[in-house]
Amino acid sequence: MSRKPKIVFLCTGNSCRSQMAEGFARHFGKERLEVYSAGTAPVGVNPRAIAVMQEVGIDISTQTSKAISKEMLDQADILITLCGDAQESCPLVPGQVQKRHWPLEDPARAEGSEEEIMAKFRTVRDEIAVLVRELLTELTGGGQDEN
Repeated sequence: MSRKPKIVFLCTGNSCRSQMAEGFARHFGKERLEVYSAGTAPVGVNPRAIAVMQEVGIDISTQTSKAISKEMLDQADILITLCGDAQESCPLVPGQVQKRHWPLEDPARAEGSEEEIMAKFRTVRDEIAVLVRELLTELTGGGQDEN
């Protein structure tokens, strides 16, 4: 009997990239895995991240920004950092945990008009969707929903 893989997405603020990754993994993975996101210095979920995820039919508005914990790390199978700061400042990871890094730009740091900022959020969202789908294919052999 195999158990569900446990994945933790880690960013600094746990406000954008890790929240979107959690949302996609929960949506595409359904009941096939356990998914969490956390931050090294959580700041709350970014409203723009919520908005761009709603554009693709995924509601992350009830997700919360939380700090990475020893318990989370101890129970994880895979830890994925989504920014250089989190990769560098991540606490010591137990030996059984696979550590991966997805070097994604921080959309929260985008500058310009609201349209330009939202375009950056959409670009990062779409990059995360591709990475999550690839991860799910690797872990579960595919079969995830197209939406």
